[in-house]
Amino acid sequence: MRELLVSAAIPAPRFRYTPCVKSGPLYTVSGMVGLDFSTGALAQGGIAAETRQILANLKAALPDYGVGLEHMISARVYVVPFGQFGAFNEVWEAFFADVPPPARTSVGVSALPLGAQVEIEFTFYRAD
Repeated sequence: MRELLVSAAIPAPRFRYTPCVKSGPLYTVSGMVGLDFSTGALAQGGIAAETRQILANLKAALPDYGVGLEHMISARVYVVPFGQFGAFNEVWEAFFADVPPPARTSVGVSALPLGAQVEIEFTFYRAD
């Protein structure tokens, strides 16, 4: 059984997918790129700015999904170009300064949706 979850904090997807799916105690958040929802454009300033925007968007949506950062068990990170991964990692480390970070996989790819430099998908575990 799966439950499709949405958040009022982020706009509806531009393409056909569900932003978050809950199946038992697992919550899977679809890959997010760094869209600034006030402008509809990717955050300006490169991979660091896009990463900050992704994490801010995620944090805003979590209350509607019913989980918190403490429930995050894994993240899959896709980066273009992978040589910029250091800038991503600086933002990531600052974001998780007060919360233990999840397990993480990072992959260099040739392209991402909307010309983004980073996309992250997340998995949460919360036993009710």
